[in-house]
Order: sequence, then structure tokens, then C-alpha cells
Amino acid sequence: MDKALEGVKVLDLTHVQAGPSCTQLLGFLGADVIKLEDVWGGDSTRRDLRHDDDSDSFYFLIFNNNKRAVSINLKTEKGKELFTGLLKWADVLVENFSLGMLDRLGFDWDTMQEINPGIVYTAIKGFGTYGPYAQYKGWEMVAQAVGGAMATTGYSDRPPVYLSPGVGDSGSGLHAAIGILAALRKRDITGKGQRVEVAMQDAVVNLMRMQMTPVLGLQQPEARRGYLTGRGMPLIFPCAPGGADDYILIFPRGEMWQLLLVAIGREDLIDDPRFDDFDSVVQYADEVEEIISAWTRKHTKQEAMKTLAGAGVLAGATMNSNDILEDGQLKARNMVVSVEDDVRGDYTMLGCPIKLSDQDDKVTRAPRYGEHNSEVLTTILGCTPQEVERMRAEGIIAP
Repeated sequence: MDKALEGVKVLDLTHVQAGPSCTQLLGFLGADVIKLEDVWGGDSTRRDLRHDDDSDSFYFLIFNNNKRAVSINLKTEKGKELFTGLLKWADVLVENFSLGMLDRLGFDWDTMQEINPGIVYTAIKGFGTYGPYAQYKGWEMVAQAVGGAMATTGYSDRPPVYLSPGVGDSGSGLHAAIGILAALRKRDITGKGQRVEVAMQDAVVNLMRMQMTPVLGLQQPEARRGYLTGRGMPLIFPCAPGGADDYILIFPRGEMWQLLLVAIGREDLIDDPRFDDFDSVVQYADEVEEIISAWTRKHTKQEAMKTLAGAGVLAGATMNSNDILEDGQLKARNMVVSVEDDVRGDYTMLGCPIKLSDQDDKVTRAPRYGEHNSEVLTTILGCTPQEVERMRAEGIIAP
């Protein structure tokens, strides 16, 4: 057993980001993930934001590594028969369809349990399957709005703004993956599967715990504060050569204020009574901003980070997408990798963020549409090559 989830079989009926990010993590950890798509083009992200008319978009590629892919028409009786066979095979089923989609196809939870009592059925929905909002549709930005993330992001005199990280979609996928592992652990003991449900609103609220503390403790909602800390200290400072992304985050709290002053050559301020402690520093936030900015403007953000972080100060360059792909730390940790693909051509991809000491973190290419139809139908469901070709001709599986 080379990988932690080797032997775990996952039937992936997900699309876009929330579900695929969950099943991708399971695939990274060794599960056999079969992505099941329709026969009318599959996951829409294969086409959305496409960079090349003859290839899947990076929107699809970045969420579907380490998977196999089949395409089946679940609206046909034969397609439902094939799906039933895959349900018997699977340990886990993950879907993020609109509410009730599988029920309408004839595969409600009771039916799934009859087919496979050990199945772990995982549903990711905008608002879950119950509660007053259950019928509402959800996606990344909706989840950020109703989960509290947008209300605390931006400046107090401007409208709320959304976050770039996919806290709604990928955040839900992370929560779902944890739920699946917990359900599998219990199944190891009881032999029975169960439902795992993640509402995207719930996931964002969970990620917002720290921002909930003011209202929980003081009945005061967290305010939007831009680039300032909760106490009004600046966090972001300009760097050379002065481009749109040339900034560094610095948080000189506590004893780090003295470390910062030494690092930037302003030891003369260590005994300045204005900066005796952090409470005093906060009172002189404008002066602090100018003192630090006068130094950071003379250095690139990478130079400033190396100097300050190396001196023990909380500091980090504001890396843009290009910076990330060239970052030596991320490359050293296999978070930026090259993926071999003899059809699309080799490409750069992001790696697995979870590192286990007893397994590698190899990233394999995302599957092409319907690539594993024959392989899966013959080896798992026992179909003959002739049956596969007939189903292809009849539109039961994609050509």
C-alpha cells in the first residue's frame, strides 16, 4: 500500500470547483477517482475560460488531476444500469448537482443504500438539503456573501468586495473531504455507509470564526478595515520599483517592533517614548507607516521579505500569480510542478498541499473527456469491447 487512500474507490459526479476540489484531494491521497460526465460535452469547465480551442481549459485541468474519466447518459435505461454497477463498485459518491437531481434520475438515498449499503454519499450544495434557503442556488460569490466573508472585506466607506481565494467552492470541497474520511473511518467499524452533507454557506461561516469574535464577545460586528489591523495599524507597505503588485505585508507586533527597527537600520527609535509598547505604536500609526515605507520603497518586495522575515518579523511579499509560479519555496515543496501530457503538451500545474511522509505527492494529468470509457466499462463492469462500441454508437457513452 503505497498511498494512504489506496483501495478507496470514488465515483465523482461533480462539476466546476466545489466538488472537483474535494475529489481531487482524495485522488492526490491515492483514491481511485472516476469522474462521471454526461455525453453532451461533460464538465462545463472543460470549455469555460479555454486557452486553446483544441484543449481543455486550465479551469478544468487545475481541479481534475489524478482522476479517470467516463461519460454516460444517465437518462437512458442502459446508462442507469451502468451507473448502478459503478455504485456497487464505489466506496464514495460525491455530487454537487442542483437539489434533487439524483432523486429525479431514480437514485435517491434509500435506493443507493439498497444497491450498496456501504456507500458514503456526499452532497455539496449552496445551502444544503434542508432549511429555509435549501432551494436557493449557490456558487462561490453567493457563498462568500451569505457566509459573512464579503461584509468584512474592503474599506468601511465602500461596498463589500469578494475574496480571490475560493473559500466558498474549494473551502466547501475541503470540508467535504474531511467528512468523507470521517465517514469511511466509521464504516471501517460498522460496515455501513452514511450521508455526508456540506452547505457552502456553512463552510464559509466556519472559515469566518476569527471574524465572528467581536460580535460574539462584544455584540459588535467586524468592520471592514482595508489594509489596517483591527486596532488601526497599517499592514501593507509599498516596495520598489513601485508597480501595482509591489507591496509587502508587515505586522510588527510586540517584540517584533524592535526587531523591525534593527532590520531597517532605525535603532535610533528603539528608545523613542512614542513606541514604548504596541499600545503606543498604535497611537502613532501614521508615523509608523512613514517610517517603514521610507525603507520598503528602497527594496523589492522579495528583498524586503528576505531581510525582515529573516530577522524574525512577521512579513510576506504580496505575490501575484507569476510570482507564485516562480517561487522557490513552492517549487521546493512540489506546489508548482510540471505535468506530462503527450496530447496537450506538458504544462505547469499546482500540486498537492497535503504532504504525507509515507507517500509521494505526484500529480498526474487531468483526464480527457471520456478517456477511460473502455477501460472502466470492461474492467469494472465486465462489458465486452463490442458492447462498448455499440453503446458508443447508440449515444449511451460519449464517442
